[in-house]
Amino acid sequence: MDDANSPEINQKLMGKVASDFVKVSDHLKEASYQIRKREYSKFPIFVVSTEEIELGALLFHASDFKTEYHYRASFVEEFVSRNMIGQESDELFKENYKDADEYCCLFVIDEGFAGFIYLPYPND
Repeated sequence: MDDANSPEINQKLMGKVASDFVKVSDHLKEASYQIRKREYSKFPIFVVSTEEIELGALLFHASDFKTEYHYRASFVEEFVSRNMIGQESDELFKENYKDADEYCCLFVIDEGFAGFIYLPYPND
């Protein structure tokens, strides 16, 4: 497990997220590229949840790709504006944000867990 990932995540949940991620990683990588190219943000965050939530813009439902999770696109600025990342933590978050061409920043909400996970995009 990587230091940048939320420390509370257990291996079972990490495996569940990672196996789901593989099914949609190409779509998330393209969405990340478009968010940055169109200058919405340099720091895309993908919200991954088992339940429908109102955070970010819907990319696809779990049924679209037969995944465990729903996927929504957001970015650090929305998290700051909603006080999910404190103003005082904004710069620290950006300093620790991994290269968006290589890693996907996920905000996972699953049962008792809510936190950030960085997963590398699979190699082509």
